[in-house]
Amino acid sequence: MGETSGKPAHLSSSVPDPWSVPVLPKPRRPHPKVVVKADLLPAVSVLSTAGLLGFPLAWLWSRLAPPQRMRVINDHGGLAPLELESWHRFDDLAIYGFLALGAGLLIGIVTWLLRERRGPVVLIAATGGAALAGWLGTTMGVSFANGRYEIGAAPAVGDIIAKAPQIESTWIMLAAPLMTSLAYTLLTAWNGREDLGRRLG
Repeated sequence: MGETSGKPAHLSSSVPDPWSVPVLPKPRRPHPKVVVKADLLPAVSVLSTAGLLGFPLAWLWSRLAPPQRMRVINDHGGLAPLELESWHRFDDLAIYGFLALGAGLLIGIVTWLLRERRGPVVLIAATGGAALAGWLGTTMGVSFANGRYEIGAAPAVGDIIAKAPQIESTWIMLAAPLMTSLAYTLLTAWNGREDLGRRLG
């Protein structure tokens, strides 16, 4: 009753087993900190470069979006769409949405490839740049389209004219930044490293 594994009770608790392997505590690795100061200048470059994508986005939309064929119904310039032409209002919005999603995906992937600058600072800049591109795309796109389908002379009653495509919902501007943040977040989760692979080698 007073012995454990053939040893006296007063020795079993104070004398370590010569065959036991000591378990050393695992060294704690310091968690990587968020780099802010060093990433500010690259973040500004990312924001401005991503925002410039709004110009090709606007030009491409103005070339792809279909106009509405309208009939002049009175002397005051009243217009009425031809049969099924009003559907192009949705087509214009959908085309811009797909183009904006593609631009947002491109911004997110290219920003992620800036390996030494990965982190929340550059992510915020990329999302802001995508939002700027979305705003430029909607405003400049409508301007490009109005210039393309400009009517030179006043039409007469009964004439059929092509009305420039329009973007009738401002919420579509969120498509590009949402896709940018989603793409960058998915790539971050797929990476799985604490420092996101910032340290090369």
